[in-house]
Amino acid sequence: MSEQDAHFMQLALAQAKHAYLAGEVPVGAVVVKDGQVIASAHNAPLGQNDPTAHAEINALRLAAQSLGNYRLEDCTLYVTLEPCAMCSGAAMHARLARVVFGATEPKTGAAGSVLNLFDNPQLNHQTQVTGGVLAEECVQVLQSFFEMRRAQKKTEKSLNNT
Repeated sequence: MSEQDAHFMQLALAQAKHAYLAGEVPVGAVVVKDGQVIASAHNAPLGQNDPTAHAEINALRLAAQSLGNYRLEDCTLYVTLEPCAMCSGAAMHARLARVVFGATEPKTGAAGSVLNLFDNPQLNHQTQVTGGVLAEECVQVLQSFFEMRRAQKKTEKSLNNT
């Protein structure tokens, strides 16, 4: 893991913490070009009532607006959780050079866990993928969030039974 990858993943983790505080699944993303962050975002499907408002999609939209082009060539997407099929497809359509993720997603991960959309030579664009960057920190934020959610549901259930 390079120092640069660790640095930008820390910024993605900061975005994940914003999602956590907003009650969203804590996933954060940043898009980097030439060593500079051009966009950052977090999960917001609940707040935006939008099933496509994943951290990656939100960050890609902001990056495209910043550059004035939907093609994000020579850009890297850093995301705290392995992208799903929707986000992996968007990353490829944006022509990202790289996708770097933290935690693997064994249920919906489309960068190697369940399937690997990036590893298909028939596609016209190849995106380099690096996984496991600050994985423990990324997993910890997710675990903490879901532990809190389970505790809240348990409290709600016991209050409803009294």
